[in-house]
Amino acid sequence: MTALNKKWLTGLVAGALMAVSAGALSAEQKTLHVYNWSDYIAPDTLANFTKETGIKVVYDVFDSNEVLEGKLMAGSTGYDLVVPSSQFLERQAQAGIFQPIDKSKLPNYKNLDPDMLKLVAQNDHDNKYGIPYMMVTTGIGYNVDKVKAALGKDAPVDSWDLIFKPENLEKLKSCGVSFLDAPSEVYAAVLHYLGKDPNSSDPKDYSGAANDLLLKLRPFIRYFHSSQYINDLANGDICVSIGWSGDILQAANRAKEAKNGVNIAYTIPKEGAMVYFDMFAIPKDAKNTEEAYQFLNYLLRPDVVANISNHVYYANANKAATPLLSAEVRDNPGIYPPADVRAKLFTQSVLSPKIDRVITRSWTTVKTGK
Repeated sequence: MTALNKKWLTGLVAGALMAVSAGALSAEQKTLHVYNWSDYIAPDTLANFTKETGIKVVYDVFDSNEVLEGKLMAGSTGYDLVVPSSQFLERQAQAGIFQPIDKSKLPNYKNLDPDMLKLVAQNDHDNKYGIPYMMVTTGIGYNVDKVKAALGKDAPVDSWDLIFKPENLEKLKSCGVSFLDAPSEVYAAVLHYLGKDPNSSDPKDYSGAANDLLLKLRPFIRYFHSSQYINDLANGDICVSIGWSGDILQAANRAKEAKNGVNIAYTIPKEGAMVYFDMFAIPKDAKNTEEAYQFLNYLLRPDVVANISNHVYYANANKAATPLLSAEVRDNPGIYPPADVRAKLFTQSVLSPKIDRVITRSWTTVKTGK
């Protein structure tokens, strides 16, 4: 081989190696930015997705719709997928924040339960902007033994009376009470308990009757937080919490695994409670939409979402995943409520800016106790 040919061959090989290296680098640089609720995915979901696709997931968490909405309304979040609750997604979509979902890019969309999609469509009309992730009810988590010790064997653990009657909450104060820092949900629950419309458009319902009751309860509430209560319930540091179904059931499971003698239960109060879906949505300014669709289609696989539900103790909207759920999840009425309980669940509508302002002011008064 001549020197010229050797030089040419060496250059060809080097070029090929550079091309392969550049290709590998390009694949490595595929990134997806996700903003989801805390404690809301299986431990291996992201790693398995990256292993299958080569897409790196930058994953951040929040613990209130208000925090997420503040970022979305400010714009330029840098996220490709976010997870608002359905009632918040509705008004965010009205504000033009999200891209419509291109279902042709989601072959696994067919796995979703048509009945669940109808429920979601009350907020996401025509299922246009979101993919339902998990179903949530807002109810009561409690330490079975401590509540019995404080209120006796006839404690109304199946009713909002447990925490909305001041005389009950006063007796529970010493073992620790927490409320979600989720004002719209807490006010909806209180209004429903008082026999009023949980989606009331009357400002006086919030600043009057609901606020009056919450201010009577305030001296007995240790804190307002939307994630701390999971570990605190599991460790026995608090005994009652308004919380989200799966979070409380996670707390029960953590206590069981720790074998610490703490017995946590979750109840959907007999008077009824709020139900909604947390939804994956793509912000209009997302930079990595193709990667977002790959991740959504991955989550729509029955095996993937069943694994998540088995870890987070929330019901998913994937009908094909139901046979893959553990009996502990599938047969739990706090996760998959029976028909008579579902009949008393209510959804939250988009509230007007005027009502939002009233809720914000009233909530500040409740949290400060002034």
